[in-house]
Amino acid sequence: MQKFQVKGMSCGHCVRAVTQAVQALDAAAEVQVDLSTGEVQVLSRLPAEQVMAAIREEGYEVAPA
Repeated sequence: MQKFQVKGMSCGHCVRAVTQAVQALDAAAEVQVDLSTGEVQVLSRLPAEQVMAAIREEGYEVAPA
């Protein structure tokens, strides 16, 4: 399980955007988003750098948690 701190998420649309960005690269990825803390947990075969790049492309700031 990879954990990331994501800034800028505030609603269900943000959750969908982050989830779909990761699943576009790995359809089997499991993505859990906690809006209150900004934490995103990803269970995927993708390297962390690739996950972070996908989230950044959606317009969010992201760092390893």
